[in-house]
Amino acid sequence: MKIERSNHLNAEEYNRFIKVALTEDLGGTINLKEDITSTWILKEGLQAEAKIISRQDGVIAGLEIAKSTFHYLDPGIDFSIHKNDGAFVRSNDLIATLKGNAHPLLTAERTALNFLQHLSGIATVTYSFVKAVKGTKAAITDTRKTTPGWRQLEKWAVVQGGGVNHRMGLYDVVLIKENHAVAINGLPLAIDRIRTVQSEKQRNVPVFVEIETLEQLDPVLKYRPDRIMLDNMDTDTLHTAVKHIRKSAPTITIEATGGYSLSTIRETAETGVDLISVGSLTHSAPAFDLTLLFKSAVD
Repeated sequence: MKIERSNHLNAEEYNRFIKVALTEDLGGTINLKEDITSTWILKEGLQAEAKIISRQDGVIAGLEIAKSTFHYLDPGIDFSIHKNDGAFVRSNDLIATLKGNAHPLLTAERTALNFLQHLSGIATVTYSFVKAVKGTKAAITDTRKTTPGWRQLEKWAVVQGGGVNHRMGLYDVVLIKENHAVAINGLPLAIDRIRTVQSEKQRNVPVFVEIETLEQLDPVLKYRPDRIMLDNMDTDTLHTAVKHIRKSAPTITIEATGGYSLSTIRETAETGVDLISVGSLTHSAPAFDLTLLFKSAVD
């Protein structure tokens, strides 16, 4: 079983980030006069047109957030989207066209691009991993290694790149890791404790168990967790573990985890695992190269 997530962005969630980001840039208040460069240079009411252009190939993500960033300062700005979130774009593609008051256009420019470049970067890295395992049964999933406070947005960007989401946090999935087992003096004891504590109402909460050796497999299998995570196993060990799980409990989802790169992901996918978790999707994705250029200004 996989943890399915909505492909829908929560406007209330991202508007909170927009407010914080603009407040940071404007010195503590959402006030156009705090953008001293634009205030000193531009005539009041000056109208302008601008365009957002891609400077690399990849997957775009965050256009609705970028649009809302400009609208937060001026709802009258016309933000025309030419490429949808989740679309693969080429270098020099026109992503969006903007028309309106030049002052808020310039004030919101960097904040909007920050959102768009970061989320598009995550979507693009995810797309690269998804492409690398194409033709296998493996899906690419994220982790909790996210920017504090940004998890909802970053995990949404992973979906735009073709990945799937892992648990959202500590509240929606039970995941027994090595440190839990050590703290309670044994993995079987930790699982037994979970099964005992779970009420009937909580039976629908998925239980994932992480193991590091083949010796841990049989003791875990008898509890029939929803997912077994095979951590830092070499390819031969992964093959053996997958074969054994499929034979003993074919409905259990199998996930490989442990620092995979684009050069190693294909070999891992070919072991037959259902999922491969990649922390670098969110914690190390480079910013996507985009630019916003003014086309004209009219008094």
